[in-house]
Formats: sequence, structure tokens, C-alpha cells
Amino acid sequence: MTAQKGSLFLLKAGDGGGPETFTTVGGMRATSFQINNQTVDVTNKDSAGMRELLAGAGVQSMSLSANGVFTDSAAEETVRSQAAANSINNYQIISGNGDKWQGAFLITSYQRSGNYNDDEQFSISLESSGAITFTAA
Repeated sequence: MTAQKGSLFLLKAGDGGGPETFTTVGGMRATSFQINNQTVDVTNKDSAGMRELLAGAGVQSMSLSANGVFTDSAAEETVRSQAAANSINNYQIISGNGDKWQGAFLITSYQRSGNYNDDEQFSISLESSGAITFTAA
């Protein structure tokens, strides 16, 4: 497996159109995602004192987070308005090798900040709602 450039790991926001167009959220410095799996404990008297978990059970979700320099791009405006609307919208994560995860997400946190004599920054956190599709490169 070859190493991948972090700059190619992209967050893209959907425009809600049909067909939907996804645009890279500009100014990103860091983007990450996490797949979350809740456990279902099925430990019982026959478990010999060791915990047992039920495979394929529980709730699965995906969390996204990103931060970067505020550039006032069209995609950043989409993110900002979706956060203010508290709406669920489609997003994509594209990895450096072209793998893609896509699904509906709610922006759970949107933050902007700026310090004197520095650039304006923003950060977002998103949580999945429904199924996430994975497409290998």
C-alpha cells in the first residue's frame, strides 16, 4: 500500500439538486472521519466470566470533522447555511486513493474564529443520519 497525500483527503458538500453536485469545501487544513459501532453485550452465565458481544448488532454511525481557513467559497456558504438551517444534507469524503463515503449528515457544530493579525478559521462537526455508502477506488 502506498502512502497518500493528506491534501487529497476531501470533504464535499452536496447541493441538494437532482442530479446532486458535490463541491469541495475550500480552505480545509484537516479533515477526518470515524466509524462508530455501539456494542450489544450478550454475556451470560455460560460466558466463563468473559464479556461476549453480538456481531452486527447495535447502532452504527459515522462522525466527520474538519477545520481550516475561512475562504468564503460557495461550498463554505452551503455548509454555513445548512448549519444555520439545522438540516440534514448529503456529504462525501474522498480519500487520497479515490475511495468514497457518501451519506446524509447533520452539522452538529459550526464554529468560526479569528485572532488579531491572523487568518479567520472555521471548524465543523457532522453526524450521519441513515446509511453510508462506500465506493472503492
